[in-house]
Amino acid sequence: MSPPPPDQGCAVVVGAAGGLGAALVSALRAEGGFRSVQALSRRAAEGPESGPVDVTDEASIAAAAARLARLAQPLRLVIVATGTLQTVPDEQPERSFRALDAEALLRAYRINAVGPALVAKHLLPLLPREGRSVFAALSARVGSIGDNRLGGWHGYRASKAALNMILRNLAIELARTRPEAICVGLHPGTVDTALSRPFQRGVPEGKLFTPDHAAACLLRVIRGLGPEQSGSVLAWDGQVIPP
Repeated sequence: MSPPPPDQGCAVVVGAAGGLGAALVSALRAEGGFRSVQALSRRAAEGPESGPVDVTDEASIAAAAARLARLAQPLRLVIVATGTLQTVPDEQPERSFRALDAEALLRAYRINAVGPALVAKHLLPLLPREGRSVFAALSARVGSIGDNRLGGWHGYRASKAALNMILRNLAIELARTRPEAICVGLHPGTVDTALSRPFQRGVPEGKLFTPDHAAACLLRVIRGLGPEQSGSVLAWDGQVIPP
């Protein structure tokens, strides 16, 4: 499926200052398929297509949504490219239940699950009621309960599993008023960014992706989505990840 024509509205990337978020913005702008590509992040760059947002601050999300509404462009694509594995510097993912910490768990949920949920709360109403639109959030294969064989990484796994459930709920609700809208989670693979850098030692050869490659793969998956896939979590290669 080719990118939508420019008169189909705008795309939004939340978390556009991160390695993968920035690559998604660059790829979308290079394709030229949207009237505008809005890059939102805590460290927003200057420019008419950039703006501030902090997914842990609902007021900033509401303000960003109000600015997008004033553009008077139908919102056809939203990608939430935020997430964290280390919620504070030098924090290591829990290898055992003995390392569980209430505050670390809450930080993981706040960033990985609550943040995208609040973005959806404020941006889903801006999706057009007719025509195709996509809301996608970065998930992770380790958020799959059925695929979990190793345990550990409790906060990251559990918060991504919570995100997957939220996305499924959103998909069900969206279908009632926007039957052509699609809501999915996307697993980008292991991408060479700050999030994965401390944990790349065991990545098999050829499975560590550059941000540009991962962005191209994810946009290819998005272009091929149909409403019947709404509520799913898909990997970078289009394969469905089990709940």
